[in-house]
Amino acid sequence: MLFDVTYVDGSVTSNRKVLSSILGGLDGDEPAKAVIEEQDRDIGLASGRPRGVIKTVARKRV
Repeated sequence: MLFDVTYVDGSVTSNRKVLSSILGGLDGDEPAKAVIEEQDRDIGLASGRPRGVIKTVARKRV
């Protein structure tokens, strides 16, 4: 599934991928935020520039 991510500082990233197998159930899309936060940590470590704090995560409507 694809998600748009809005950060506290107002920046936005689009089309962040999260496996659909971790979504659904009683938590709905909430697990996507944890996956994207982990992706952001990995990106920050690789680039040397940490990502900001996530404000919202919204599933892309296709």
